[in-house]
Amino acid sequence: MVTGNDLELALDQVRANAAGPAPGVFGPDTVTWRIDREAVIFLGAGRALLLQLAHPWVAAAIAEHSKTFADPIGRFHRTFDIVFAMVFGSLDRAMLSSRQLHRRHAMIVGEMPETVGPFAAGSRYSANDIPSLRWVHATLVETALMAHDLVLPPLATEERERYWTESRAFGALFGLTGDDLPADWCGFAAYNAAMARSDTLTVSPAAREIATQIFGGARPWLRPPRWYRALTARMLPERLRTGFGLELDARDKRSADNALRWIRRAYPRLPERLRYVGPYQEAQARLRGEPQPDWMIRCLNRAWIGRPQMDVRGKG
Repeated sequence: MVTGNDLELALDQVRANAAGPAPGVFGPDTVTWRIDREAVIFLGAGRALLLQLAHPWVAAAIAEHSKTFADPIGRFHRTFDIVFAMVFGSLDRAMLSSRQLHRRHAMIVGEMPETVGPFAAGSRYSANDIPSLRWVHATLVETALMAHDLVLPPLATEERERYWTESRAFGALFGLTGDDLPADWCGFAAYNAAMARSDTLTVSPAAREIATQIFGGARPWLRPPRWYRALTARMLPERLRTGFGLELDARDKRSADNALRWIRRAYPRLPERLRYVGPYQEAQARLRGEPQPDWMIRCLNRAWIGRPQMDVRGKG
């Protein structure tokens, strides 16, 4: 379990190695900024969510403590708000977001309502449990890179190693230490492969119900388009895709292929003001010494994090 003291020790290390007060934990020269600034990473949002739901503890916690059903857009905004504040926020903003996430997780505890995979009915779960945090962290890191490489030139081997080294610092913002995470990219890839095979990932009835509500629920205006559902399904391990009941027939594959073909052609030609996410553009404005993000950045921020500005909540 990550305690408050554990988190503070991890944050001391983050602060000691950070790019600086204004650039934050990572800064403009990092692979993390290069990947996470791309709006195309949204292509992986569905995959990351489903992989998290495939962990029975995570699914139980979301089913019992989250407003996903009542407010799916709000959940999207809250998730990206936390991640982008850690990645693109000032150092104080990243620290604040990390502490807020830990406090929120501290309230998410409960018991498994039924036996799922290796997790017995009545066993306790906690959102600050290290194995759960490690898996959530892994889904975010791996999926962002996968979505990036679907559309843009893939990272070289050396760049992947740099990305993983930086991702270990991202993990520290969850309270994860170096001993909690693989030492290098090969170890990280091996961890993901082992998790994909393990019954630790078992789609519970609760997980399947949440997925059904998000990808094919009763609100047609919120339902992702066919090509996005197909692409999400294709990015999942086959047994998990089956567990979630996601079909992938010939028509689905064509839909995903056609969408990717169009995106790969059009996306690299977009102007940076449309291609890069609002929090990244706000971070660049902050580094230029601009006191407030301009109107377009504020509009983009509303789309990505649900509010006009990232660095507005004071110091951690």
